Amino acid sequence: MNERAYLDAATSEPLHPAAREVLLSALDCGWADPARLHHEGRTARLLLDNARAVLADAVGVRPDELYLTTSGTAAIQAGVTAIAAARRRIGATVVHSAVEHSAVLHAAAAAGTPSEVGVGLTGRADLAAFGDAVSAPGVALAALQSANHEVGTRQPIEQAADLCRQAGVPLLVDAAASIGHEDVPAGWSALIGSAHKWGGPAGVGLLAVRRGTRITPSWPMDEREDGLSPGHPNIPAALAAAAALQARRVEAADLGEQHRAWIDELRHRLAAELEDVEVVGDPDDRLPHVLTFSCLYVDGEALVTALDAEGFAVSSGSACTASTLRPSHVLAAMGVLTHGNVRVSLGRTTTYDEVDRFAAVLPGIVRRIRAEVGL
Repeated sequence: MNERAYLDAATSEPLHPAAREVLLSALDCGWADPARLHHEGRTARLLLDNARAVLADAVGVRPDELYLTTSGTAAIQAGVTAIAAARRRIGATVVHSAVEHSAVLHAAAAAGTPSEVGVGLTGRADLAAFGDAVSAPGVALAALQSANHEVGTRQPIEQAADLCRQAGVPLLVDAAASIGHEDVPAGWSALIGSAHKWGGPAGVGLLAVRRGTRITPSWPMDEREDGLSPGHPNIPAALAAAAALQARRVEAADLGEQHRAWIDELRHRLAAELEDVEVVGDPDDRLPHVLTFSCLYVDGEALVTALDAEGFAVSSGSACTASTLRPSHVLAAMGVLTHGNVRVSLGRTTTYDEVDRFAAVLPGIVRRIRAEVGL
């Protein structure tokens, strides 16, 4: 097997060196309960407050507006349900785009009555339809991702925020795909992040809720995180997440420029060297490190498996995955090809040689798989 090339950074990044160093140090001093008044508890509280302050600064809120959760999914669940519950007297409708992460779709269905807004061929939400939806009576909350996790297309957050402000509806933005790569446009009421997406450890999510946005936790409250994330916080992991995000913000501009150039080259090479391939998502207004394409007459799982055998770690949102037997809801909502889908996403350790080798190897693999089924 060739040397491994990890091209699935949009799913999870390797632990950032800055995070590793802080994590190992914090394991020795951040283990106590920060709610206790003894010396060890006060030390843990100081460390937790430091992590919160760094993370809050990174997303542009005050420390007392940022809550730590056990994952991005937990942050979505807490944010959607808490805001919807606080606005129950106004209504129970939760407006969201058709391409939100499945965690948002599930939380919206559990918290109230979902109202889905369609998207165009690039995956961008229909702003006119979004405005009509949030202006309807009885809307508790609107949710719109900063950029799509499968195809990289950015969403019109500033315009959507203006529409929500006019309608008096809070806007929750799932920014898990963007944080650590680029700044999220302003105007939101609540923001979601997930540390393992920017090189922090898994098991740390963040929920930022701006002052003035009412929240009512939907489960029994304790003294932790105002009831939004009950239980003993993982302080070493929170500190490592903060260190990773702080480091990534310094690197983001250079990495983004580099990744955009490599993705542009890869996009052009695939179009030139492969027949019956559809590159999906917006070609320009997108995250810099993500490329998604679909190959006709090729099974997505077979393609991912073949690429893995060649040393490439990529992901697929294609039709009929083993766990769901359903196509990607994102690709289906966009109206694009769902079969033979592959997402390539570059991380901080990705090299040009890896991208170049991927572009060279892929056409032969696709032709081989097609030949195996008689095409």
